[in-house]
Amino acid sequence: MSSLPPSTATPLPDTYEEALTELENLVQTLESGQTPLDELLASYQRGAALLAFCKQKLTAVEDQIRVLESGSQGIGTRALEEDNT
Repeated sequence: MSSLPPSTATPLPDTYEEALTELENLVQTLESGQTPLDELLASYQRGAALLAFCKQKLTAVEDQIRVLESGSQGIGTRALEEDNT
């Protein structure tokens, strides 16, 4: 039976914070220089998957903030226009 790389075998975390913690730990391990050569590629792939997950979560939150900001600006403008009539 062949083993799958961690990026496909291990599901991604449920939250941004969990993914970020795992990514930080992975980076520390890789930077220590103690990762065996045969694990480097799998670790890199897992890190890339975690990074993509974090970026996707951040983009989704940024999009929601833009929607909220644009909605609140319109409400504020309409309220001022109504007060002036």
